[in-house]
Amino acid sequence: MTAGVPKVSVVVPVYNPGPHLEQLIGSLLRQSMPAAEFEVIFVDDGSTDSTPARLDELAAAHPHIQVLHIENSGWPSRPRNLGVRRARGEYVQFVDDDDWLADEALERLYAYAAENGADIAIGKMAGHGRAVPRGLFRVNHPDATLDDAPLIDSLTCHKMFRRAFLLEHDLRFPEEGRKRLEDHHMVVRAYLLSRRTCVLSDYTCYHHKKRPDGGSLTGTRMEPAAYFSSLREVLDIVDAHVEPGPLRDKLHRRWLRTEMTKRLRGARLRNAPPDWVDQVVTEVQKTVQARFAPGVAAGLPSVPRTIAGLAAQGRVADLLRLAEWEDGVRARARLKEYEVTGSTLTVKLTGLLRNGDQPVTYRRSDGRDLLVVPIEDVPAELLDCTDDLERAKLDVIARRTADNCEFLLPVNFEVDRVPDPSGGLHLRYRGTATVDFRTLNAGRNEGDWTLKARVSGSGWCLDTKLPLAVSCAVDGAIPVVIDKRKKKPPANKPPAKKPSRWRRLMRSVRRRLGVIGRRTVGIR
Repeated sequence: MTAGVPKVSVVVPVYNPGPHLEQLIGSLLRQSMPAAEFEVIFVDDGSTDSTPARLDELAAAHPHIQVLHIENSGWPSRPRNLGVRRARGEYVQFVDDDDWLADEALERLYAYAAENGADIAIGKMAGHGRAVPRGLFRVNHPDATLDDAPLIDSLTCHKMFRRAFLLEHDLRFPEEGRKRLEDHHMVVRAYLLSRRTCVLSDYTCYHHKKRPDGGSLTGTRMEPAAYFSSLREVLDIVDAHVEPGPLRDKLHRRWLRTEMTKRLRGARLRNAPPDWVDQVVTEVQKTVQARFAPGVAAGLPSVPRTIAGLAAQGRVADLLRLAEWEDGVRARARLKEYEVTGSTLTVKLTGLLRNGDQPVTYRRSDGRDLLVVPIEDVPAELLDCTDDLERAKLDVIARRTADNCEFLLPVNFEVDRVPDPSGGLHLRYRGTATVDFRTLNAGRNEGDWTLKARVSGSGWCLDTKLPLAVSCAVDGAIPVVIDKRKKKPPANKPPAKKPSRWRRLMRSVRRRLGVIGRRTVGIR
């Protein structure tokens, strides 16, 4: 670190967060990185609540915190850009005002970025009421690329960027109005220009929260025409840097899967206003037909591929029928047995995907396995699950109750094809997970943990809880495992005494007399 230059500048756009800001403030004041080594720049976007006074009070008390007050721009892009302009750090970390950082986040992520000479460093995320990338954080990636890692699944800006890299390429957020997907515009360019991107997966750095009041700047329902216009601009960025072929198809597929077919699935579609659904389908149809090569949709699993195909044909009624059916799909898991040996927990389980009381089924046709759906006239190439069944997966996850940090446990699994009475088949997942809890989260295992199974296949990736809870009194402690299937008497209540033979006889007599009395009353 150059003398007088902070290692990290934390840039936070702020608008009327109210009490939600306090969790972020607390996390910044608890950072293990010394205050002399980082700075925090709050950019207040014309807040009308008590936030401006709270930030000024904070800055007056802490020399490494500063506040920039601006007129309301209505969107986080301009505040972020102004924060970068004010920043002096070697790296810039973007944080939203309703999120927070883990206590060692800045220290660990900066060290990892500096060690690997990274232009971009991505810290593992935990979601609180909102989804975060899953596959990206399975292992550490000191040199991840768009080709060999699922970087494209993480397009929010809540990352650490080398400031010189941002300035060199004029990497900024678009400021022309309230542009949706503003993160995508900046982050996609950054990925494509980065000389090295690293992913830190063995420590949860960033806590991403959905406010219960839905009060974030970008939390309103999107307007389809403007949203998809902005999306197509992001596709333009990809096309300007990546030649036609498998990599471009892979990158395009991210927006088809996440921003398009995901909006046309299950309860999300069923609960949407009909006119809004019509507009979304029209925009998806336009984008699929005009912008995507055939390999984009072809590379999706069968369920989103079918949705994309129906949307491309404008079949709104069939999309709604499929959504109603898919809304009933759930993962089910059964704990077969478990064993605790010292600090090591071994769990054996089975799982499957069900719709109501029936498993999700497939039928064999012309050498292919086709998903069975309640819609007529769906081309077989859309329903083809032959490759999907080979990629079916079972994971076991430990989730800490206090902070929602998740860790994938080592698991060996098999997927069986089970014949169905209708002549088709369904999948049965069998697995064994083994973990030494003293090594979980690099030994930082204090707290209460829940376990869940994650069943993946054909475009579903669904979680279901297992009836085990684990508690570790302190870091490195031997885990206490609680089987929630077993009912135990309260600890302060002595076990009931077994009644004597005479008492049992008298109870039997009284029950018989009571039954006779009730029958007599009934006859009258």
